[in-house]
Amino acid sequence: MKMSSHVLFPFRALLIAGAALGITDSVFAQAPTSGGVLIYGRGGDSVSLDPSKETDAESLNVCDNIFDTLLQFKSGSTEVEPGLAESWVISPDKLSYTFKLRKGVKFHDGTDFNADAVLFSFLRQHDPKHEAFGYAKSWQYWGDMGMDKLVKSITKLDDLTVQIRLNQAEAPFLTNLAMGFASIVSPAAVRKHKENFAKNPVGTGPFKFVSWTPNERIILDGYKNFWGPKSYVDRVIIRSIPDNSARLNAFLAKEIHMFNLPTPEHVATVKSRRPEVKVLEEYGLNVGYLAFNTSKAPFSNPKVRQAINMAINKEALIKGVYAGTAIAAVNPIPPSLWGYNKDVKPYPFDVAKAKALLIEAGIKEGHTLELYTLPVARPYMPDGKKVAESIQADLKNIGLNVTLTTWDWGVYLEKTKNGEHQMALMGWNGDNGDPDNFLYVLMSGENIKKPASNIAFYSNPEVTKMLNDAKVQSSQEKRADLYRKAQLLIREDAPWVPIAHSKVFLPVDPKVHDFVMSPVGTRRFNRVWLSKN
Repeated sequence: MKMSSHVLFPFRALLIAGAALGITDSVFAQAPTSGGVLIYGRGGDSVSLDPSKETDAESLNVCDNIFDTLLQFKSGSTEVEPGLAESWVISPDKLSYTFKLRKGVKFHDGTDFNADAVLFSFLRQHDPKHEAFGYAKSWQYWGDMGMDKLVKSITKLDDLTVQIRLNQAEAPFLTNLAMGFASIVSPAAVRKHKENFAKNPVGTGPFKFVSWTPNERIILDGYKNFWGPKSYVDRVIIRSIPDNSARLNAFLAKEIHMFNLPTPEHVATVKSRRPEVKVLEEYGLNVGYLAFNTSKAPFSNPKVRQAINMAINKEALIKGVYAGTAIAAVNPIPPSLWGYNKDVKPYPFDVAKAKALLIEAGIKEGHTLELYTLPVARPYMPDGKKVAESIQADLKNIGLNVTLTTWDWGVYLEKTKNGEHQMALMGWNGDNGDPDNFLYVLMSGENIKKPASNIAFYSNPEVTKMLNDAKVQSSQEKRADLYRKAQLLIREDAPWVPIAHSKVFLPVDPKVHDFVMSPVGTRRFNRVWLSKN
């Protein structure tokens, strides 16, 4: 499902259209050319480069260029197409999936891709007895997506055929296999590097890993033996520039070609100072939110959570921080996603009612709370500090004193996943276009086991049952009905303050061509090319 977006029209398609009209190539700009170094500027460093260990975009966006999956998303879409699997057959009972693998594919270390590699990549996350299972503290995403309970067996039928049997039918299973956690890794490289594979990644993707200078840059080179279309650029340098203003200045000085996650103010500056720049934009599948740790007082009391929902002036926050480039969130999923419940009403902005609820909950004026503040720009929250300061001011109006705390990105993720926070700003960018990827991952009581993806530690057995029932339904309308009912209960329980669904901007140097934004937020560079002048 593709969101409305402004993207670069593929140049080759333009040439084809022109040829049909009898227009010569000279009318157009230069055709795609090979060579050059693409420099991408982002707001934070990767946590690791093992795609099965991590859930954050700064890690997975790099891994998307190094690794492949059995199925992959079509460019600019959430529709799946063949990846390392050329084809697949689903049994009538939807419990067995048989995948035919591509022949002749090589990992970056020269070893063969085959059925053994698929089994190794999946079983290291699934089987506690597997030789590589202990190389991670947890295989979090495998569990977050319910694969640990879903997958019954993974079997090699021959060198190029793998069969996966499930314990129950699951509607989003194929789209889940296109996600980063299902990447196929080199068994030889994992055996060589063990736990340090995360710093020495080896896949079959269009780019191979060269080096990583923490908090500074990651360097990838085009893989000449890639099984698909080879990359145009020779090298990609992924620079980490956490300070928003420093990243802006680097783009204005032409030190980077692509400026990821600018604030709305910085977009305006770019358009003013560099009018030749292309600013790509898209409403992503995202949500920014304030999570209450419902396992800790006072947030174990729903009245406190409801009070804070009523105390935050969301309209003013979005106007002041997002500058009109976001819409207020009501539910945990964006309104463009099927299964969204438009009948759920937002909490009203009502300071008097919020104060009354706090009194009912026994919270006295002057009570102190701690709020974890996002340290890096994210697609769903371009300036976490400003969002936190806005919330801090609003809660002061109902007699709550809020202290702001932040950490480096990797530490922030670890602390929130392990429930060290009282309140924390966080968000989510959908990975596969299915409501399950939001609601089950972020709201199921099955995902409060630490490290948790449900960082509100919210557990309503009725909601969890609805989310599990939705997984096994073959009818999308029946699934949607369950998701709509779950959203009503979530609204009443108020484990979050849903804040915003944000538009994502990406200023791109005019030398950069054919980059396509993705609704699932991936940054894949193999079809990008650079003008020579």
